[in-house]
Amino acid sequence: MSEEILLAQRFEAERPQLRSVAYRMLGSLAESEDAVQEAWLKLSRTDVSDVKNLGAWLTTVVGRVCLDMLRSRTSRREDPLPEQEEQARIPDPVVSGLATVNPEQEILVADSVGIALMIVLETLSPAERLAFVLHDMFDVPFDEIAPVLGRTSASTRQLASRARRRVQDAAPPADPDTTRKRQVVNAFLTASRGGDFEALLTVLDPEVVARSDGGTLVPSVLRRGAADVASQAITFARFAADARLVLVNGTPGVVSFAEGRPLSVMSFTIRDGRITALDILTDPSRLTALGLTT
Repeated sequence: MSEEILLAQRFEAERPQLRSVAYRMLGSLAESEDAVQEAWLKLSRTDVSDVKNLGAWLTTVVGRVCLDMLRSRTSRREDPLPEQEEQARIPDPVVSGLATVNPEQEILVADSVGIALMIVLETLSPAERLAFVLHDMFDVPFDEIAPVLGRTSASTRQLASRARRRVQDAAPPADPDTTRKRQVVNAFLTASRGGDFEALLTVLDPEVVARSDGGTLVPSVLRRGAADVASQAITFARFAADARLVLVNGTPGVVSFAEGRPLSVMSFTIRDGRITALDILTDPSRLTALGLTT
């Protein structure tokens, strides 16, 4: 067996891990694939005969590629208006439960990294995100992360600590009981379809926050409070002829269709039996890219 074939096989063995790192770093399925492909090109051009741990080496390579992509994304982004600061981009969801879903994508969220956490990661600086993702999610030592950032290990540790505090404050643990969460989402669906405002209020937390990401053509919307969110849910249900209960990043969610075309992917954060956050992707181009069909 040639060295090139052997190297390609070793890379393929690491691909699921590398895609998981890239997805958490970028929140984009397409960009994650690009980052992993870039890592392969780097590997194919590099003499790694002295590399003792190829998986760790590739992880830091993917981390560096993602860091550059995040910095480029940040440099293109205009400064947000004050009212837009909490309307973080909703990452690409990983949907399970539809026949057309690519099973390879489900590996990305094997440990149930929910949309709520991914949204918080979107608010971190590129350096904070790298330090937190590589260390807290993939156990990469700070000594190995620091050279990627061009910082000392102590400085990198501080970045991860700051990111960790923000994550813990913004995305506290949700209910772990999947069956109970499915019941809450089903109750939400039933009440929305039936136009039952009072029933919706019983499943929505009084301080619930609903975010929608419609892409570049449709302004994103941020709604607060059970009454406002309930009214919008009833209105939207009239347009969605078909709503399917699925798993979105490992937790119960909903994909809505009209005439066989996906209208939205909804992700729910549920605590103490009530919905505290509802994150809705309605961007037509991104929904099409997910390949969701009835």
